[in-house]
Amino acid sequence: MTSDDTTALGLIPAPRKVSWAGSGRAYRPLHEGTVLSAAPGTEGVARLLRATVGAATGLELPPGTEGPRVELSLDPALAPEAYRLSVDTEAVRITGGSPAGLHHGAQTFRQLLGPDAFRRAPIAPGRTWEVPVVAVEDEPRFGWRGLMLDVARHFLPKDDVLRYLDLLAAHKLNVFHFHLTDDQGWRVEIKRHPRLTEVGAWRSRTKYGHRASELWDETPYGGHYTQDDIREIVAYAAERHIRVVPEIDIPGHAQAAISAYPELGNTDVIDTTTLSVWDTWGISPNVLAPTDNTLRFYEGVFEELLELFPAETSPFIHVGGDECLKDQWKQSPAAQARIAELGLKDEDELQSWFIRHFDTWLTGRGRRLIGWDEILEGGLPEGAAVSSWRGYAGGIAAAEAGHDVVMCPEQQVYLDHRQDGGPDEPMPIGYVRTLEDVYRFEPVPPGLSEEAVRHILGAQANVWTEVMQNRSRVDYQVFPRLAAFAEVAWTPLPAPADRDFAGFEERMAGQYARLDALGVDYRRPGGPLPWQRRPGVLGRPIEGAPPVV
Repeated sequence: MTSDDTTALGLIPAPRKVSWAGSGRAYRPLHEGTVLSAAPGTEGVARLLRATVGAATGLELPPGTEGPRVELSLDPALAPEAYRLSVDTEAVRITGGSPAGLHHGAQTFRQLLGPDAFRRAPIAPGRTWEVPVVAVEDEPRFGWRGLMLDVARHFLPKDDVLRYLDLLAAHKLNVFHFHLTDDQGWRVEIKRHPRLTEVGAWRSRTKYGHRASELWDETPYGGHYTQDDIREIVAYAAERHIRVVPEIDIPGHAQAAISAYPELGNTDVIDTTTLSVWDTWGISPNVLAPTDNTLRFYEGVFEELLELFPAETSPFIHVGGDECLKDQWKQSPAAQARIAELGLKDEDELQSWFIRHFDTWLTGRGRRLIGWDEILEGGLPEGAAVSSWRGYAGGIAAAEAGHDVVMCPEQQVYLDHRQDGGPDEPMPIGYVRTLEDVYRFEPVPPGLSEEAVRHILGAQANVWTEVMQNRSRVDYQVFPRLAAFAEVAWTPLPAPADRDFAGFEERMAGQYARLDALGVDYRRPGGPLPWQRRPGVLGRPIEGAPPVV
């Protein structure tokens, strides 16, 4: 297929193979008589097609096997996330290597119908819908194509989380990293420790803008998900073939938990009863005490968490492990006694002991521990995986040592970083990372050994919400850059310098229309709309190109 043909179809992420059938460009109509033929094992995708495409087009798509039809089937000869889609005079045929692959094919079918197929109801009843007569063969480059969403700093209500799962599915992303706890809030109900949400989910006020800003929102702020909310979110993700990776931060980023249960902190260093949920941003010095009581407390937390996030949907449990300041441990007689008792060298090894304990605990229950790349410091348990956020270096070291790695370097794919260097960007944080910058991100750094490359599970974009007070602000930071990230994670692209960004940008015309139909408050190519700006609110822009480290 020529680049003109690819642009005309406007598929994002770009499929591996796509071609028009026959000579010229033909289209096949869908009408009220179109039925949906669902082979055994495809019922979930059929249900989603009726709920999405059916709702948008007004077509009922009743069950049937004869006449004009959309035909769903499975072919175990395909890779699990692979699919084939073909359109001929009789049918739209979508075949997946598994229900996940079939689901991806259904998303491509939805894109082929046009942007209005992403609406929730038909805007022109009686309209004739057409699908191009094409053949598509496709499968993803990486098995881990993720988005990390921080709901601890600013809470997103359950319905907003469900909406983000729909947006991930529409971009063929398959991992939702759910950052549930931090210094500024605890967001998941734990029944045996009710104060985690009664106290830890609420702060008295909130810093407005970067932590150096003098502005405050004095409104008490918070929220949490009940256990039934979590079950609903997990089930909703599973229907869309998205794995959920819950994150509970240990041993740092724990002030919200310590404010609820002061005995978790280093009581021999400070009066932890005076701590409240943190109301500003940055790295709190208040970290968990390395005591048996703390271990038992968090074992209880994880016991309930494993019930909420079953292994089929959540094989990985994220424990944070990042930015754990060691000052209190250095001053704590109890922490120093623990170091001596265990024969450890220093506080880094004490953190490693903490992480190893929960690696063993989770492994014994059929799960895998994953943490930010600081968990490499002091030694890493054999089966643990690493989210490489400080750059590529941690991921390279982990992969060469035989650990699985998710590449999510701050300098490349932190979507809280600003999208432009202009003065109108709202609360500008970090480096300028344009749509093109994200499109030229390469998850596999050069020079890795063949064995190490096999340990790169994939890539993830991260969204930290300190300066994102609501869904609209999150939308602005995430989109349209998530579309570029999705193509990087799905499609085997050339080397970054050789990528056809101009062609991608042309295809984005259709993607912007889809985002409009989905109600996404994305950043327009011409810059923020007036209501998307935050004049006078201090950010923390960093000038120059980000280092590759």
